[in-house]
Amino acid sequence: QVQLVESGGGLVQPGGSLRLSCAASKSIFSVNTMGWYRQAPGKQREMVALITRTGVPNYADSVKGRFTISRDIAASTVSLQMNSLKPEDTAVYYCNVQFMFRADAWGQGTQVTVSS
Repeated sequence: QVQLVESGGGLVQPGGSLRLSCAASKSIFSVNTMGWYRQAPGKQREMVALITRTGVPNYADSVKGRFTISRDIAASTVSLQMNSLKPEDTAVYYCNVQFMFRADAWGQGTQVTVSS
């Protein structure tokens, strides 16, 4: 079973930037989408950004123009560049891989805190 490991979370001031990375423990195939979700305290988990197997990105309206998702197929990694961060971006961010023929894989989560 593939494991996903996130890195890059932390504390940043409003207006700052962070880059999240997610690496799979082994090469992955038959992927539908790779992406990032987040969950803030007391709220449901929500999609932040996805990238399809054809390379088309999709973003939540709240992060459009500020976040950029990218992937390296050969390395089985997906990254999220987050700019102009706001306090409302504070959450635990989870990496996700949606496979075509089996259950999704999730990372353990990485905390992002935006605060002055």
